[in-house]
Amino acid sequence: MTPVEQTPARKRIDIIDALRGLSVILMVFDHLMYDLVVFMGAPSWFFSNPVFNFLHYVFAGLFIFLSGVSSQFSRSNVKRGIKVFAIAIGFTIVTSLPFIDEPIRFGVLHLLGFCMIFYGLTRRAWDAIPRIVAPVVYIVLLVGTALATGYIKIDASFLWMLGWYQWGFFSADYFPIFPWLFVFLLGTWAGVYVAERKLPEWFYEKKIAFLPAVGKKSLLIYVLHQPVLYGVIMGILYLKG
Repeated sequence: MTPVEQTPARKRIDIIDALRGLSVILMVFDHLMYDLVVFMGAPSWFFSNPVFNFLHYVFAGLFIFLSGVSSQFSRSNVKRGIKVFAIAIGFTIVTSLPFIDEPIRFGVLHLLGFCMIFYGLTRRAWDAIPRIVAPVVYIVLLVGTALATGYIKIDASFLWMLGWYQWGFFSADYFPIFPWLFVFLLGTWAGVYVAERKLPEWFYEKKIAFLPAVGKKSLLIYVLHQPVLYGVIMGILYLKG
């Protein structure tokens, strides 16, 4: 791929913000279902059922992909990644507290922070891959690492960030580096075409109501939604006695 200059923020694209907003709303709903099962005793199928099990990864994958697209518009992916990863560490600390005890060891924010830093530091290598070949490379690596972490068992307790974990490992939100890094990199590949305005003009000019506003505040919403949901649920439980 031909490198794209990192430039100051350009005109926002409603379709991208809308898709990001949709994915955030769906993730909030997903976490609400999880909280209802864990903290309020709702039936387990509220959260774990064939439809949700599939959609969980679809809208999380969309969020990760769009973060890769946005990397082509960032002034500094490394700085952005450090900020996101610091927030993720904060989540780990808070969710590990005894009164919560639902630790998030490597969730979607940990993954995104890592991907941004990693891409920012290695961008030239990935951008050097010819555009016509890049998606094939990323998809092969995506499938290959997914199969590797699923079927190749490695007895090493420190590889859970990569996707290999031992029995007893738990993370309330878990998105390891493999295979999800390559979803992010697919987004960086698509982002080149978006940044160079190679898509139809309607893609850039289409106006959408409500969802873009959510997408623009996606990080803030993602950071705040669980504390809000947890507070509301604990409040309801307290009032119920």
